[in-house]
Amino acid sequence: MFEQVEETVRRYDELSALLASPEVAQDYDLVRTYAQEQSGLADLVNAYRRYQATLEELATTREMLDEEKGPEMRELVAEEVRMLEDQLAACEQTLKELLIPKDPRDERNVIVEIRAGTGGDEAALFGGDLLRMYMQYAAARGWKTELLSVSETGIGGYKEVILGVKGKGAYSRLKYESGVHRVQRVPTTESSGRIHTSTATVAVLPEVDEVDVQINDNDLRIDVFRAGGHGGQGVNTTDSAVRITHLPTGIVAQCQDERSQLQNKARAMSILRARVYDLEYQKQFSQLDEARRKQVGTAERSEKIRTYNYPQNRVTDHRIDLSLYRLESVLAGELDPFIDELSAQEQAERLSAA
Repeated sequence: MFEQVEETVRRYDELSALLASPEVAQDYDLVRTYAQEQSGLADLVNAYRRYQATLEELATTREMLDEEKGPEMRELVAEEVRMLEDQLAACEQTLKELLIPKDPRDERNVIVEIRAGTGGDEAALFGGDLLRMYMQYAAARGWKTELLSVSETGIGGYKEVILGVKGKGAYSRLKYESGVHRVQRVPTTESSGRIHTSTATVAVLPEVDEVDVQINDNDLRIDVFRAGGHGGQGVNTTDSAVRITHLPTGIVAQCQDERSQLQNKARAMSILRARVYDLEYQKQFSQLDEARRKQVGTAERSEKIRTYNYPQNRVTDHRIDLSLYRLESVLAGELDPFIDELSAQEQAERLSAA
């Protein structure tokens, strides 16, 4: 482990020297490239230097313990040794965690797709609850949100809604939301007070650029049509809605929410690109060993991940067996208790597999 860390420190120091050189300072692109690389190494280098400093202090304190004769002072120094040993172990754990390769998608913006599952109108209403939950979570973290595509039911629910979320580390937090969400409650239309169970499916895709996934224009079929509202009501009178089909995979994305055909096409293409990228990533991932497949955050989207039980005021995440009895606050966007625990579990599993 330490050979790898020391190699990183050498590269960090080399980059420092390069950035200080007059030749590099005159080349803006080179400065930016070196600075970005160095920034990516900084956490590991700083953690290693803390480890070294703690190791040296521990060695000095142990020497003091060997030399000390008075029982009271020996106890004080011994306590200092124990404290430094704990610090050293924590530093070593931090180094191990920092050495685990990060998911390269973690810092990306995301596209959140919510679809009503079993339960008819009640499932569509629950999809609306999930949409508001994610928008409030994003707002609390200072992220920006934008509705990319909406298919409403007309009673406040959504057959499908696609939300764009832009912000640092958006995918690293929201990726754990992919899966089937289940709600148990009495619908407003239920006269007998019987509890219904409905579901909605959430897919969280990292937003990708053109350079991340190559899509040949010849592989696309683009259809334009007139956007429509509820009950056939016209949204506008031009063929502004766009449907794009990726012929090799059969993946379809469409958008009709903007009045401009160009805007709808750009949005649909962004969604399509993310879906194609995700499909390719899942193909690669399925070829990995079983241990990797069991990692948190990469579960199949058909898996039930969380239940929202209204009568019990309870939200349960089945992947980590965690229940919180504050359903209203969770639906108001307080997701961090679940996400923090899921992230910690994933980190622990990756450490054990390293």
